Amino acid sequence: MKILVLGDGLLGSHIISQAGWDYLSMDKDDIDVVEDFEGLIYLIDDIEPDVVVNCIGYTDTYGKDRKPHWEINFRFVVNLCDFCDSRNIRLVHMSTDYIYAQSRGGFAETDIPVHQETWYSYTKLLSDGYVQLFDDFLLIRGSLKPTPFPYEKAFGNVKGTFDYADTIAEQIIELVRENRTGVWNIGTPSKTMYELAKQTRPDVGEFYSSTLPSIELDLSKFQNRK
Repeated sequence: MKILVLGDGLLGSHIISQAGWDYLSMDKDDIDVVEDFEGLIYLIDDIEPDVVVNCIGYTDTYGKDRKPHWEINFRFVVNLCDFCDSRNIRLVHMSTDYIYAQSRGGFAETDIPVHQETWYSYTKLLSDGYVQLFDDFLLIRGSLKPTPFPYEKAFGNVKGTFDYADTIAEQIIELVRENRTGVWNIGTPSKTMYELAKQTRPDVGEFYSSTLPSIELDLSKFQNRK
């Protein structure tokens, strides 16, 4: 398979460095994926990939500005889905565990997600639905953090199946190389943000949130795959 990564941010850069796959990015290739999608099409057609791994997203998770979330997390994904379908390219799309934030706990791939009240989770949920209208896709849900942990304090009461970006990238690469399709939760066993932070920043402080939700995904599909 010829695999092409879109985006070289926190997640994309780890996937690129670990897998050695070719990539395009808005900075490196001077692409405006919203205003000049045709320019992106030209570059992708020149590479002729079998698989496109989309790591482009607007990740200001609690940002109040609707437009960039709508344009990048939804409109761009719709265009990318239509393009990949027209070229018989498998799309691998990075979703998020935020779309489960108002649902019950232990979220499985077959559960109906209910987004929390942010533009980020709303637009990611909408694009998830659009991706699933097509036959040949891999939709990955999870959450990642920069390594080493960059903050002085971490939440001691917010739990999740999140992990550092390098670990999440490894799991994504495995699914792509195994030719997996459909919806997959990824991550590692549940822990608090503080417990994760201590792994790379032993002096990190602990504090508590009265608003942020714990989002613990059901990882049995990923863990039990053969």
